[in-house]
Amino acid sequence: MEDRGRWAGRNPVKDEMRNRIWGSLEAGGIAIGPARSHIPNFTGADLAAWRLTELPAWKAARNVKTNPDPAQYSLRLRALYEGKTLYCPVPELVQHAPYVRVDPAELQAKNITFELAASHQGYMFHGERIEFADVPPLDFCVFGSVAVTREGARTGKGGGFADLEAGVLNELGKIGAATPLVTTVHSTQIVPADQIVMLEFDCWLDYVATEKELITTGSTHPRPRGIAWEHVQPDQYLSIPFLAELREKARAADRH
Repeated sequence: MEDRGRWAGRNPVKDEMRNRIWGSLEAGGIAIGPARSHIPNFTGADLAAWRLTELPAWKAARNVKTNPDPAQYSLRLRALYEGKTLYCPVPELVQHAPYVRVDPAELQAKNITFELAASHQGYMFHGERIEFADVPPLDFCVFGSVAVTREGARTGKGGGFADLEAGVLNELGKIGAATPLVTTVHSTQIVPADQIVMLEFDCWLDYVATEKELITTGSTHPRPRGIAWEHVQPDQYLSIPFLAELREKARAADRH
């Protein structure tokens, strides 16, 4: 039986697209490591990362949010060498302290190499676990993607974690309308505009970097102001303890 991904079933159209891209990356020798049910690592990921680091917004950034996947390793490493503090989510946001802060000055004080701390396992081990509320205002936000369009639409693995994360960061005032939202993908992960249907709670990207080019999407779509609570899945409440706490705070604020 064909593996259609861990979160298959929530959106059959997107499931089919993800499966096609994962299969193409693996069959074409582009994927590095397993692709299915992952944000796929790919040949040329270092070139895509370099293109993003040429942006003025990257150069000016001090606090950078990035995903923890291997595809964005080069970007995390560049950030640490440039003295930027990294903020990475715990995979699938499943812990009570769902974020990790990686401070390059603290790593140097402990003689921990940036190469180790930027790795998928290293950032969890050598970073400091923090709550969402402890994340400062972010200057630059990197999300992992399975498929994107040149207009800035994106989809991830199908679990809804990136959009949920962006919603929380918006809700808490950690990102705003001017915060760049970006991704790095292989050029074969770019699909026609009509293949990704975005909903009102989805976040559009400002930049897409591939091994071949940096795409300025020109998106003018408004960003969600917070979490679309009516779209949070029951299993997300069960696996992400922080969500229930934040929902209760929002309800309490509404009552007052």
